Amino acid sequence: MAHALIVGAGIAGDTLAVLLERSGWRVTVVEIAPALRSGGQTVDLRGDSREVLERMGLLDDALAALVPQRGMAWITARGRRLASMPVEALGGRGFVSREELLRTDLARILHDATGEHVEHRFGDTVEALTESPDGVTVRFRSGKDETFDLVVGADGAHSKVRALHFGDEEQYRKPLGLAHAWFTLREQPATPPLGGWALVHNAAGRRAVASRPGHSGEQEIGLTFEADSIPRGDREAQFALLDREFDGVGWRAAEFLAAARTAPDFALDTYEQIHMPTWSSGRVVLVGDSAWCTSPLSGLGTALGLHGAEQLAAALDRTGAKDDTAAISVAFKEFEAAMRPRAESAGQLIPGRVDMVAPKSRLAIIGNALLMRLIQLRIMRGVVAKATAGSGHSVD
Repeated sequence: MAHALIVGAGIAGDTLAVLLERSGWRVTVVEIAPALRSGGQTVDLRGDSREVLERMGLLDDALAALVPQRGMAWITARGRRLASMPVEALGGRGFVSREELLRTDLARILHDATGEHVEHRFGDTVEALTESPDGVTVRFRSGKDETFDLVVGADGAHSKVRALHFGDEEQYRKPLGLAHAWFTLREQPATPPLGGWALVHNAAGRRAVASRPGHSGEQEIGLTFEADSIPRGDREAQFALLDREFDGVGWRAAEFLAAARTAPDFALDTYEQIHMPTWSSGRVVLVGDSAWCTSPLSGLGTALGLHGAEQLAAALDRTGAKDDTAAISVAFKEFEAAMRPRAESAGQLIPGRVDMVAPKSRLAIIGNALLMRLIQLRIMRGVVAKATAGSGHSVD
């Protein structure tokens, strides 16, 4: 039985693990986190996400985990609404979908779908990759050496596999000028309910404070600000950075800053895209954000991860690639031919997308709210369709 190593137990990684196992592979999934990652914002089931999960037989599980959604609203520091976009807006293609679930729930559903021929190793990652005619010999951080027929990097925008096999991240990274912190706010007696609405408060200086519905009264918090880099691996420095950036910002910013310090799923990262000339070399291939990160601003990361994993598994199955380098190479080329147009389209962000998320001035904040109202008018449908054409977000 051919043996594949997948680095990263996220959406793309575990989707691929399920599909490869069903095609007769033995799969090892290694994940640097000590357990399946929790946290993350909601992801929607539009388009590819829904279709792939349905073909995998997992759509009903995803639908059972939905979080009730009514839409998104932009508010002042005192909570007054400047604009709102219900889930019905733009033919159901607005910023919030009627069918959304937490990323952590989708990850759990995919993880639970793996069978006896998939081994998960948590708290470990790869340190070296060496190719030979017989496969790829992998040195793990734990000190173990093993040889695999195939190695897949599904370990995100800061992929270790990509760094080891394709070169330093900076040659592929396109920063978008923003950073984002996210975590879950556990329900407290004084926590204001959201009523199914995702609420966003923008402050001058490209700062945004957001709260979205979670399960059982929990709220998914997002703090966005202007930055190209952040202090990595230093949690206290990250909290200090957030305190500085959001000093004096109104609404619930102070509450969220305090809650961040005790949230077990707190995370902070920059918004960037990854652009690579090729996603494979020899028996090593990248999938998901490791290969083509379009940034969370695209809203298409989950759909691309699911669809990319499905396309890679299908190409390997179609070509009969198992332990033959030539067949694996053919499969990789078919996979890239199928996925690159989608990934490049998704990477073409809606014009002004960064300014929509984090307007720079008070005037720009008012202007953005007005824009959110205008684009929902029926007479604007043609203008919106033209503006989003080729971006992966087109509204028909």
